[in-house]
Amino acid sequence: MSTEGTSRRTRTLRRRMRTYLLSFAAVVGVLAFIGAAAGVAGAVQGPRITQVQFDPEAAVSASGSRLILTANQSLAEVRPEQVRVSPDAEVRVETSGRSVGIRFTLPLRDDTEYTVTIDDVTAVGGQVSSTFRETFRTPALEVFLLQRGQDGDTVFRTGLSGEDAVPVFTHPHIEDFRATAQHLVMSVKDDDGAPGFIVTDTGGDGARSLPLPGPGAVQDLQTADRGEAIGYTYTDPDMSAPGARGSVLYLASLADAAADAEPVAVEVAGEPVSVAQWRFVPDTDSLLLLTFDGRLLLTASAGADPVDLGAAAQLEGIARGSATAIVLRADGLFQVDLTDASETPLVEATGASGFLSSVVPLTGGETLRQFTEPAGAAGGGTTLYRVAPDGAATPVFAVQGTSALLQTCVSPSGRYAAALVQPDAAGNPYDTSYDLPLPGRVETHIIDLDDGAEISSLEAFDISWCQVPIR
Repeated sequence: MSTEGTSRRTRTLRRRMRTYLLSFAAVVGVLAFIGAAAGVAGAVQGPRITQVQFDPEAAVSASGSRLILTANQSLAEVRPEQVRVSPDAEVRVETSGRSVGIRFTLPLRDDTEYTVTIDDVTAVGGQVSSTFRETFRTPALEVFLLQRGQDGDTVFRTGLSGEDAVPVFTHPHIEDFRATAQHLVMSVKDDDGAPGFIVTDTGGDGARSLPLPGPGAVQDLQTADRGEAIGYTYTDPDMSAPGARGSVLYLASLADAAADAEPVAVEVAGEPVSVAQWRFVPDTDSLLLLTFDGRLLLTASAGADPVDLGAAAQLEGIARGSATAIVLRADGLFQVDLTDASETPLVEATGASGFLSSVVPLTGGETLRQFTEPAGAAGGGTTLYRVAPDGAATPVFAVQGTSALLQTCVSPSGRYAAALVQPDAAGNPYDTSYDLPLPGRVETHIIDLDDGAEISSLEAFDISWCQVPIR
């Protein structure tokens, strides 16, 4: 090959190399420009939302639901005063990396459009702020109810109107049931009268049995507001036997992973505890117990030295999402703060008349109180009042003296009440073939507490809002 050809080829290679380097530099320059422009745009525009996580259905059924907004940049800490919710709802705020979590401390109202606004959101080290805004609508409520019948007992799922009721589980003998976010648990008896628990998903499928402490009676079935925990009392069939258990409190889990796990007895001072009444304390792992000797105890579900809250005659209840219990003592009704054991007398209702027979706590210091007039007082009857923290009472539901108001339960958000009524009490006797006997005919009246309007009347009982069985 000639020297001239070699030189020509060398010059060609050099031209190609220069062209490549110039092209590479141009690409790098463009990328750098784009990166710088994006950085400038981000600095100018501030953070923006790239992802939203939220479960509206869970938000209307339990406290503690979270709206998580993820941004395109790591965020400076968001303070509670930057967050606005419309309609008003109590929240807690947590910032982590590119995400900010809005935790609703109470269940939200059903079938309601909410807007969450976060003002002055900035990136870490950023100067320009943004406004985050997210709007969502909660679904209409669905509830479960129990209906007893000659051909078997059935748990139904329905909307509040009752017009779209769907049977989800049927059994020859259902004593009681409770619902969690993922499961139904039915307290049943077989053909020989032996008790049992049957667990299904909320559609009534995947039925399985839950282990029991023994062949004795189970009562007072309750569920925690969150999670899949349940509790109940157990009594041995022969109470005269040495070491027999009477109304001992047991805890279990409905989670599929715990299907074969044995129930665990709640212990106080190293011994299983017998209880006259009990409650899960919302959003904690604690239990409030009323023993048969009249002591009110606060203890952890895992077992710990209890806090003795003094003598009590009855435990009225604990408002959802709160740590305030209403307790009847020898000298009256009291609100007991379970965080510090302080207490204040329950404010008397003004504008209500009759004999006070029950109190159901609501959030924000409100209560529902049931007053019954004597039969001779204009025919008698029972009235359910909504009582404000200052004692002002507003009637929301009433039954005539010929009927009886058996139980009142409140929806998770406190928007509705369900009043269980025994119509024609004199001619509607109790069915005593159940350990939890009820009149042959019962009605569940659903009331909108905002205006006292009755939404529906359903021929069933044990609505899934109820945290405890009928007493």
